[in-house]
Amino acid sequence: MTKESSYVAKPPGPDGIYSYTCEEDAIWGELYRRQMALLAAMACREYLDGVKTLGLTADKVPQLLDIDSRLHETTGFGVEGVPALIPPSRFYELLSQGKFPLATFLRRREHIDYIEEPDLFHEVFGHCPLLTNQSYANFVRHFGETAARLGKGHSWHLFRIFWFTVEFGLINTPQGRRCFGAGIVSSPSEAKAAMAGTECEFRPFDLLSVLRTPYRIDIVQPIYYVIDSFSDLEAIVEQDIEGMIMKAKTLGDFAPTFEAKAS
Repeated sequence: MTKESSYVAKPPGPDGIYSYTCEEDAIWGELYRRQMALLAAMACREYLDGVKTLGLTADKVPQLLDIDSRLHETTGFGVEGVPALIPPSRFYELLSQGKFPLATFLRRREHIDYIEEPDLFHEVFGHCPLLTNQSYANFVRHFGETAARLGKGHSWHLFRIFWFTVEFGLINTPQGRRCFGAGIVSSPSEAKAAMAGTECEFRPFDLLSVLRTPYRIDIVQPIYYVIDSFSDLEAIVEQDIEGMIMKAKTLGDFAPTFEAKAS
């Protein structure tokens, strides 16, 4: 988490339960209802099925123990509570172990529309439902294994793979293009922009192109990469990623499609 952040990770009690206030339950419920109303016609079936499998509802903030248990029952994945931002090496290590790191604090009402650092709503509502899909869970674990093996020198390019799939991925379905990335499904502005498609570009997923595509974290995305199936994700990590990163470095980045962030 950034030094300027006013958020602090919640610690669990001795029983592993996190204590959330009535106000936090209300904020979770408002976020949940708003996004589910949007996503009925925007998210892929696998994501919506995952919401049901995890038992997410608008009633209260879910407990990490419950999420962990249900994921173990479906795909063998799990979760672990962490501060919002952890070192990339630790992030990749947890993924390689089949544990998705989750921030444990929930945004305040003044940040209900947007919070730059990942909070529990983004983590649980955004990331966890698709971890009930075996192909997707396999991809996330194998991505973590690859990233942990390749190390720091490749981290910047590796996270571009993560960014354009796990965070901002789209998928072609018989019903049309649908969203699955956590940064889309957990954000009303991102979901509307990605599905309207009037001010952004959609590209078929190509690993080399993804590795050469810069992005900004604090804007609605101008470029989305689209897969055809979740088995496509498993195929990504079967490629020579190290060799592809070296090729991407040689060719250089594509020109940014966004303005530079003000310093």
